[in-house]
Amino acid sequence: MLGRFGENLRTFIWAFVLALAVWVAAVTAADPDEVRVYPNPIKIQIVGQDPGLVVRGDIPQETQVTLRAPRSVWDELTAQPNSVRAVLDLSGLDAGQHQANLQIQVSLRPVQIVSANPSSAAFTLEPLITRMFPIALNLTGQLPIGYQAGTSTIDPTEVTISGPQSLVSQVTQTSVSLTLNEVRGSIDRMLAINALNKNNQVVSGLTLHPDTAHVTVPVNQEGGFRDVAVKVIVRGQVASGYRLDNISVSPPVITVYSSDSALVNAMPGYVETQPIDLQGASDNLNARVPLNLPDGISVVGQPTVQIQAAVSAIQSSLTMSGETVEVIGVAQGMQAQVSPATVDVILSGPLPVLDTLTRQDVRVSVDVTGYDAGSYQLTPKVEVLAAGVIVESILPGTVGVVIAPMPTATPQP
Repeated sequence: MLGRFGENLRTFIWAFVLALAVWVAAVTAADPDEVRVYPNPIKIQIVGQDPGLVVRGDIPQETQVTLRAPRSVWDELTAQPNSVRAVLDLSGLDAGQHQANLQIQVSLRPVQIVSANPSSAAFTLEPLITRMFPIALNLTGQLPIGYQAGTSTIDPTEVTISGPQSLVSQVTQTSVSLTLNEVRGSIDRMLAINALNKNNQVVSGLTLHPDTAHVTVPVNQEGGFRDVAVKVIVRGQVASGYRLDNISVSPPVITVYSSDSALVNAMPGYVETQPIDLQGASDNLNARVPLNLPDGISVVGQPTVQIQAAVSAIQSSLTMSGETVEVIGVAQGMQAQVSPATVDVILSGPLPVLDTLTRQDVRVSVDVTGYDAGSYQLTPKVEVLAAGVIVESILPGTVGVVIAPMPTATPQP
């Protein structure tokens, strides 16, 4: 009796194992495992960091993870955001150098983690320290002649610097920089605060609070000095067919001086140049011109200014009607006929050039090199022998060309 029961039990177990294997095979065939790289880089999250320590070193921002999972699970992984996470746990780590492995966490099952690239990070933990520094105002450059600076102010006068101990210990001073070159009025600005080492180089990787300072510098003009604009005096007209595009003067503002302040204050706010002659000009003009100064008034610097006058030809358009179409490249023993035989050409360019343009300056042609006998629609080519002229369009845009053998002459008796 027991023997028969044992045989039946073994048969039952074998049947169960075979059934389980068949079920697993069927499930695997319907939903096979696939090894893939997770389609999006995964941002590395840092947890467990001691608030009194700061991380130094190039910890990677992202990692690429390769997973093995059934196809149906892959569909859910790619559809759900944040289904895969990468964590760098700093719990319990003291100051010093460390190497820690990334923890890859997957919210779905069944999933096997094949690899991560990178899979670990090397870094240094340093004590986070804070120090106070006075802020120095660094003024560079020189004010223009006739100007003087008053007492400058800076607010706040101190800055708090936080960061790794090795970086904060490099800081010897903090400052804001301001250049006074070409400054002709009072300064009221917010300027960035820089943390500098003993070589006056900026130490980066620190947190400054605040990171800007309010700087004011009063700038006043001394008595007897005054800034006035330069007014260019022009005589004559440019050549026919040309136009005056622009006139520029350098410098546009000059500083004048007189020992008698009343003379300076009585000026109208500008000073004129000696006249420049543009009569018949057809090209740009570049010249240094003296200033027409009142008696008792002198200029701080050179008593001349540089004037540039931009002169250009007036742009226009011209239609050349009835231009004959020339056929080139006709094979030996062949002849070609063009229809229509003439076209209209619309040109644009400088008006003085268009006014002197003749038919001999424009050539219209079609090239039939390599064409056999037949009928073709070809685009004419236009050549203009005058510089600066542009072909805008051809009417009509294409012409018909018929290529045929030349007729054979019949001998006369």
